[in-house]
Amino acid sequence: MFGSVLGLCAQAGTVQVGVIASDGTKVHANASHHANRDYEQIAKEILAEADAVDLEEDELHGEKRGDELPPHLSSSQGRNAWLRDARRRLDDQRAQEAKPIPKSRPSRLKQSKRRLDEQLEVECAANTAYEAYRVRGVMKNGRRMGAPPKPYQPPATPTGKVNVTDPDSRNVKTPRGYMQGYNVQAAVNEQQIVIAAEVTIDSPDFGHLDPMVLAVETELTSAGVTDAPGVVVADAGYWHQVQMQAIVERGIQVLVPPDAGKRKTPRPGWEGGAYAFMRRVLATELGGALYGKRQGMIEPVFANTKFNRRIDRFQRRGRSAARSEWRLITATHNLLKLHKQQTALTAA
Repeated sequence: MFGSVLGLCAQAGTVQVGVIASDGTKVHANASHHANRDYEQIAKEILAEADAVDLEEDELHGEKRGDELPPHLSSSQGRNAWLRDARRRLDDQRAQEAKPIPKSRPSRLKQSKRRLDEQLEVECAANTAYEAYRVRGVMKNGRRMGAPPKPYQPPATPTGKVNVTDPDSRNVKTPRGYMQGYNVQAAVNEQQIVIAAEVTIDSPDFGHLDPMVLAVETELTSAGVTDAPGVVVADAGYWHQVQMQAIVERGIQVLVPPDAGKRKTPRPGWEGGAYAFMRRVLATELGGALYGKRQGMIEPVFANTKFNRRIDRFQRRGRSAARSEWRLITATHNLLKLHKQQTALTAA
């Protein structure tokens, strides 16, 4: 439906893509942050659920049915980068699989426990790979390694927490604190038509610039638009030098300031090279004018959606369901923009 509506907008001439603005905003999940549990809490609740079922069956049948939970449910910067990368790959895999969230709480508890087990498993595998890499004694650039890594013992049970109402959702950071939700992404043009809409589980926007530009290119192709984006503008949270270079190599200019608006001086080490080049570009009349369009393009879309339309919470659970809902929300936004344009043309 999102693609079909975008196609209607293209036929009406409202999908100019000379300048594209990308940004993210946080939307509440259909879950409370009070439903976040660690491994021990989940295990205890699963066992409590099993005990309650056993008691009910004892009253009905007079003896246990033999389906009790197994005993194992009882719970009694180099390396970190490898572990973070492993967790990100696991999140990407879950997003691709798009498994639905079970309706029953016992099933959600078991899925939540399984997720924490999977996270520990991939972290252990990543740690083993990291230590093997260090043992080889040669870095990828051919230089010899330094001292061997410090001994590391993975935890016996998974760390971290998972939400047992919507395991896909996260406790994301907002300007007003934390909330249980998702970081939804949108890419819009100067007519405030949403070209691409995606859902992420990361608090920061870092790392999502190239995926959003790729989504824009895919949506435009599906809608029959042959024009390619000319310039992509985004705020400092999207600064990712590797992704920005990849976008530029596809013939699309990128304007992302290396410094957040609140900073009065550059970050330590963020001087020279690409940082200085981007500051010079943004200081020009043309660069400043193009970047100056960003706020007026994207912010009203979020404001209209969350405050005027009062859509600030998902009704469904799970990343896949939230993505479908977000694309429906942005498709209706585009329909409203199209209706307003057609009404104005008719009145004229």
